[in-house]
Amino acid sequence: MQATQLFRRLTFIAVATVAIASGSCTSSPETTENTEATPGETTEELQVVTTFLPITQFTNAVVGDRAEVTQLLPANVNPHDYQAKPTDVQAIAKADILVQNGLEFELFIEDLIKNAENKDLAIIDSSEGIEPLASGDKEHDEHDEHEGHEHDEHDEHEGHDEHEGHEHDEHDEHDEHEGHKGHHHHGEFDPHIWLDPKRAIAQVENIRDGLIAVDPEGKEEYTSNAAAFIKQLQALDTEITEQLKPYSGQVFISFHDFARYFAESYNLKPEFLVDIPEENPSPKDVRRIIETVETENLNALLAEPKTSKNAFDSIAKDLQIEVSIFDPLETGDINATEPEFYLKIMRKNADNLAEAFSN
Repeated sequence: MQATQLFRRLTFIAVATVAIASGSCTSSPETTENTEATPGETTEELQVVTTFLPITQFTNAVVGDRAEVTQLLPANVNPHDYQAKPTDVQAIAKADILVQNGLEFELFIEDLIKNAENKDLAIIDSSEGIEPLASGDKEHDEHDEHEGHEHDEHDEHEGHDEHEGHEHDEHDEHDEHEGHKGHHHHGEFDPHIWLDPKRAIAQVENIRDGLIAVDPEGKEEYTSNAAAFIKQLQALDTEITEQLKPYSGQVFISFHDFARYFAESYNLKPEFLVDIPEENPSPKDVRRIIETVETENLNALLAEPKTSKNAFDSIAKDLQIEVSIFDPLETGDINATEPEFYLKIMRKNADNLAEAFSN
């Protein structure tokens, strides 16, 4: 580890110790969670900060026991809803490496890096060199324009009572819906690369190479760990390819637009209820999904864990089909940061998708 990095970490700990002794800062459970070092303790263990769940899973797979990995977002918090905290700045200030997904998914990260003033911070962009797909927003807008519907006119619905049974109370809250607009829109490119195991392999390779660049002494360990996990990802890809091959070219429906890379990888066609993670689909969105289900003869709609099932319930009830789950791996429980969680959930997603296609 470079001398400047060690000096910075020792200086930070010394300042924190003086502040605590003088009573100038208070501790909260949240602060305690993000500040694990004991005052006065010195260690040269590499400090790696990750942004959200799949990036942590991939980083843990490569790091093994060689570094301490800290995820900024709580595992149960969706990145779309995340509000940065002062303790996140502290975590980045102490870090040697920051690993992010990239493709403008972590819009909160730039300000955190700036405020941390960590000149020695190495940043690994796991999307580097991966050919991205265009964001689905434009395509979805064009689709709805063809249907005579503009997404930015959700507050001007005519025939609002036509689908009263599907609207739920949220559909009347147009002002709240407008307040969310723009906050969740993706950038020019779709950032959900981690949902394609093939691209996930490239992300793991980028993380491996970034770690080696900062810590060349760990090259052998990082290379070995990455190779082992890549082998598992290759096996996962082979399994899903064989499982979904009978459904090549078919359409599946998720709640929001996150499955474009997955669909491309396995020759499927994604459709979605809303083009951003909102809870307020319009009546025309609902009608479009109903028509797609009937045309494609689907047996299930694919909601997200804990976030969108209610939006699909009344549609599924009317169509006499099921509501299943496609987990975009943006949230999970306290054990979800382990690499095995990614493999487990992706296999479950493939199982649920196959069932949705089955007649």
